[in-house]
Amino acid sequence: MRKEDCFYLGKIVSKYSFKGEVLVKLDTDDPEIYEKMESVFVSLGNNLIPFFIKRCRLHKSNLLRIDFEEVKSESDADRIMRLDLYLPLTLLPKLTGNQFYYHEVIGFKVMDEVHGNIGVIESVNDSTSQALFEIKKGDKQLLIPINDEIIKKVDRQAKSISVSTPEGLVALYLS
Repeated sequence: MRKEDCFYLGKIVSKYSFKGEVLVKLDTDDPEIYEKMESVFVSLGNNLIPFFIKRCRLHKSNLLRIDFEEVKSESDADRIMRLDLYLPLTLLPKLTGNQFYYHEVIGFKVMDEVHGNIGVIESVNDSTSQALFEIKKGDKQLLIPINDEIIKKVDRQAKSISVSTPEGLVALYLS
């Protein structure tokens, strides 16, 4: 399995018991949908290694308590501490309407209410406090905030997103 075919689920953040159980901080708004997992991929170096799950349950807010079949002791748990967990993209719940996964909109054209076609989404920058579409139009790059007030419609069939950008934002980039 390749990382490109997977999504980031979370990170192993601490040990829970001397029997090798670990706590995973999930990167999701719906942690309860991951309680019944049978396996995950653990990122070791440049490889994704399948780990099978004996028992898995929620532990406070968005922490998941996992008992892996391969991890039987505290020292085994130490070896996988701080590692990232992944699942295949095919296991992502389907989103509808204006909800979308960042990876899913790469390549979508962006249509602004005033300026029309303002380019194609090359990537999403979510390392800032406000996630941004990185849009390419010719030799220009536009950064458009991702929020419900700006995004008006996501059309998966046409591979486009309709937006209403703040006055002057697009002109700032294209002039």
